[in-house]
Amino acid sequence: MGLEERILRYYLKAFSFIFIIFTFLFFFYTVYLFNKNLEIKQNPISIKKADSIEEVLKNNFIDVSILEITLVKIYLQINHFIYKKFFHYGDFDIQNNSSLIDFLKVISKPSNVLLKITIVEGWSQDQLDLELSKHFSDFYTIPYQDIIADTYYLQKNTDFDYFLNKLINIKKDFFKKYKNNKLNDKYNMNELMIIGSLLEKEGLDDEDKKQISSVIFNRLDKKMKLQIDATVLFAITNGKYDLNRKLLRSDLKINHPFNTYIIKGLPPKPISYVGKKTLDILFENNKNDFLFYFFNYSLNKHIFSKSFNEHKEKLYEYRKK
Repeated sequence: MGLEERILRYYLKAFSFIFIIFTFLFFFYTVYLFNKNLEIKQNPISIKKADSIEEVLKNNFIDVSILEITLVKIYLQINHFIYKKFFHYGDFDIQNNSSLIDFLKVISKPSNVLLKITIVEGWSQDQLDLELSKHFSDFYTIPYQDIIADTYYLQKNTDFDYFLNKLINIKKDFFKKYKNNKLNDKYNMNELMIIGSLLEKEGLDDEDKKQISSVIFNRLDKKMKLQIDATVLFAITNGKYDLNRKLLRSDLKINHPFNTYIIKGLPPKPISYVGKKTLDILFENNKNDFLFYFFNYSLNKHIFSKSFNEHKEKLYEYRKK
C-alpha cells in the first residue's frame, strides 16, 4: 500500500468520524429543538388560510430561530409526503409549555377550539352562572377570588371541573408574574383580588382605576374607612346589584360585613370578578395624594380631593350647580 493511499484512507476515516459525530450532534440538537418548551404570544393561536408556516411561527411564538422554521418545513413536507397530512387553518388552543412537536401535532388536526367563554370584569356571580349554564349541564358557582375575568377557550366535551381547574392555574400563573412586586409585601393575593373588585365596580376607565387604586391604598395606610359606595350596593342587594335606585344616606348605615362605611379596612371577600387588565393596573401601584372622590354626573367623571375640606368645597360647588 503506497503512502498516498494510506493518507487517503486516513483522511476518509477522519472525515467519516467527523461526519458521524456531526450527524449525532445535529440529531440530538434537532430532538432538543422539537421538544423544548415554546413561549406563546397569545392563546389560542389563529391560522388563516393563506398563512405560511413561517408566518404562523413568527406571529405566535417568541424567539423562533431560522433553524427551527427550516426543520418545521422539512417535517411538514415529510409528513405530507408519507402520511398525506398538512397543517390546518382556524383557531387552536395550545397548552402552556407545549413543545414544537406538540404544536405540530395540534395544527395537523382540525381546529380544537369549538367554544369560548368570556367572563366580563365586574360581573356578579349570577351573571357568570347564567353564562356557564349555556355551556355546562353540571356546574357550580365560582367564588370571586378563585379566577380572573377573561376570555377562555374550550375543547369539545370539556367538563366543568377541568375548565375551572384551568382557570385557577391561569390565575396562579398570573400572580407568579408579579411575585416580586412591592404590593405583595403589604397585601396577600386575596386582599389584592378584593381591591381589584372594588376598582371594577368604581372605576370608569383605566385612568380612573389608577386614581381610585391610589385613594384606596392611601386610606388603608392612614387607617381610614374606605367608604366605597359599591360595597354598600353589594351589601343591600346581596351581591346582585339590582337596586334600581340611587343610594340614600340611610343605606350607608346598614350594618353589614361588606359595608365599608361601617367596617374598617377591606371587605372580607371580593365583590365581583376581577379582570386581568385591572390587576395589571393595580400592580402599577399608581401614586397620588388623593383621599376623597365623588362622581360628578354632569361631567360623567370622578372628582378627586386631597383633604376633607377640599372634598366638601368641590361637592358643595357641584350640588349648587
